[in-house]
Amino acid sequence: MGKGDKKDKKSSRAEKREAESESAGSDASEDEEDISWIQWFCSLKGNEFFCEVDEDYIQDDFNLTGLASQVPYYEYALDTILDIELSADESLTEEQSDMIESASELLYGLIHARFILTSRGMAVMLEKFQHVDFGRCPRVYCQGQPCLPVGQSDVPRQRTVKIFCPKCDDIYFPKQSRHMNLDGCYFGTTFPHLFLHMYGDQQPPLPTEKYTARIYGFKLHSTFRDSPHYTSYGRR
Repeated sequence: MGKGDKKDKKSSRAEKREAESESAGSDASEDEEDISWIQWFCSLKGNEFFCEVDEDYIQDDFNLTGLASQVPYYEYALDTILDIELSADESLTEEQSDMIESASELLYGLIHARFILTSRGMAVMLEKFQHVDFGRCPRVYCQGQPCLPVGQSDVPRQRTVKIFCPKCDDIYFPKQSRHMNLDGCYFGTTFPHLFLHMYGDQQPPLPTEKYTARIYGFKLHSTFRDSPHYTSYGRR
């Protein structure tokens, strides 16, 4: 199937999603009737960290090099993402459809991790960063610094996504529990650091304050943690 076909064909799955949205009570406008799989996926609650990958990027086979071996039902998953209909002589069981939908999410996540390293992808993520879509650093002395998503592994199903604070250079769990199940590889280990390299003006200054532990107003000596009493009692 050529690239032109992929652009022009819209899947019945998109119509099904729209029908489901309407039955759930959403007031869909005429413009929303043609919502794409990508738009639908990114609008799901819990998927706010994702940006919408350009279809032109997905339709370039070079950008998908190596992904076919990582994703089951690869061709079906790709067609799902691009809203391409099944041929008339093809039919799927409900179980197969569920597996393809799951594969589509995996494939989109892996494509997303590559897209956000491009200049176009970073520009989209910059807008989300400026809107604080990824949350703020929970560290008090970072004073609500907006964060960026980051993975601790580039391999699927290893670690969930974390948020990276560019002020204290540390990572944290997302504030919202619905984001804690996102696979970290969908954002990768490189993104926030390359992002801040490209957008140097978004790099905040280091914190000027640090918390100081005290007992009755007296600062603790640096060797306090090494004392036998602290080791045997304070760390129980």
